Amino acid sequence: MDPLSQAAIGAAAAQSGSKASTLRHALWIGALAGMAPDLDVLIQSDTDPLLALEYHRQFTHSLFFVPVGALICACVFYPLVRQRLTFKNVWFFAALGYGTHGLLDACTTYGTQLLWPLTDARVAWHNISVIDPLFTLPLLMFLLTSAVRRKPRLAVYGLCWALCYLGFGLVQHQRALSVAERIVSHRQHEPIRLEVKPGFANLLVWKALYEYEGRYYVDAVRVGFAPTYYPGESAAKFNAARDFPFLTPTSQQAKDIERFRWFSDDWLAIDRSDASLIVDMRYSQLPNAIKGLWGIRILPEKEVTQHVEWAVQRETGAEELTAFWQQLMGAGQQPLP
Repeated sequence: MDPLSQAAIGAAAAQSGSKASTLRHALWIGALAGMAPDLDVLIQSDTDPLLALEYHRQFTHSLFFVPVGALICACVFYPLVRQRLTFKNVWFFAALGYGTHGLLDACTTYGTQLLWPLTDARVAWHNISVIDPLFTLPLLMFLLTSAVRRKPRLAVYGLCWALCYLGFGLVQHQRALSVAERIVSHRQHEPIRLEVKPGFANLLVWKALYEYEGRYYVDAVRVGFAPTYYPGESAAKFNAARDFPFLTPTSQQAKDIERFRWFSDDWLAIDRSDASLIVDMRYSQLPNAIKGLWGIRILPEKEVTQHVEWAVQRETGAEELTAFWQQLMGAGQQPLP
């Protein structure tokens, strides 16, 4: 999730394991340790744009790395508080904060390698957006109030809020999945796979996507009191031999496509406005749209040893903002078939 949410949940966990006398130190130690795993973004390459994708949410996010990550944090933080806390205290607060990071990231759709190095499977529970103010702001209120009043139980209340909200996300996920299955059944499609993912910054409008007969279909599902939906678009499933016949299977670009396929869980399609761009369909400005927020560009003039190019399409215009707001408010929604 976003750094603020990671800091908040890390601080709340550390405060919950603290006494009143060490509460304020637990706040900043837990917050910084809660953000520390994302330092893996520093692993980058000027020539290989996919290196960062392979290492982000990898070993630093593994549950097995928590004691080591907490130890590194404790070694950095301890000199700042050696007059007030023991090294054991600092490590304990850092471990509580650090340990929340991977678990919270796994609640999103991005995918987190929680069990690395045993497996490189990317765990994604799809029960919260990567940014969600309704999750973060109440949590911040609880932990700051806890620090000001020196009452650890208020931090516990904050953790309870976070767990309840994530639990609500699981309920909404199952509701959205049920609606998506109903839509697919009405179309008389028998999908190979079907997934639902929360829309940006909310648990009300979800993105439903499925694969059927070589095509991907997306719809926006609104799971309010009465579930409704917004019909979406479809695109042909990416096929390297068909879409890039010039590509040599042993070339670096071909290898990069497979790396990107693993990262995106094989939700790949060609961008409608750019035939050289392979997009990750899991993320788009609108939940019922195909256009991906990012992708890789394949160019025929590249040497066999050269990597693909990384492309980002995050520009949000007034039209997209209006459509997104209308979906949140339920304007133009269609009843379920």
